[in-house]
Amino acid sequence: MKKKIKKIIEKLNQMSESITFAESCTGGRIAAAFTAIPGASAVLNGSCVTYSNEIKHAWLGVSDEVLQTYGAVSKECVLQMLEGICKMAHSQYAICTSGIAGPTGGTPKKPVGTVYIGIKTPENTHVYHCFFEGNREKIQKQSVTFAIDEMANILKI
Repeated sequence: MKKKIKKIIEKLNQMSESITFAESCTGGRIAAAFTAIPGASAVLNGSCVTYSNEIKHAWLGVSDEVLQTYGAVSKECVLQMLEGICKMAHSQYAICTSGIAGPTGGTPKKPVGTVYIGIKTPENTHVYHCFFEGNREKIQKQSVTFAIDEMANILKI
């Protein structure tokens, strides 16, 4: 994974673009993975761990309507998280996560392991509805790996 992150950083740096993250269920693991790579400061403007609905709303502008109608673990929420974090961090690229890492919090409609991962580029916005299995740590790790793999694919690395 470190090699992919290094290539993402190099590619964004070559394009003079920046990246940011808004993480809920991954709790800052994506930001930690990027900041572990020398040179990340050339492209990483900042990152937020937006765990509560109140912070998603206050910091990122996720609407109360989206949170009440669809919940924090939804495509609609992640779309608004992407817009909000790009605006806040003045970045062209973003990765956002919102999900249920467990072991509690799941419902029949959204069981533990349900994760929405969003990626925003200047051209497109992608939201992936994922289901990962395992304990909390495994779900978080799989979410981070998926997000980084998809960003690398989008950047054609």
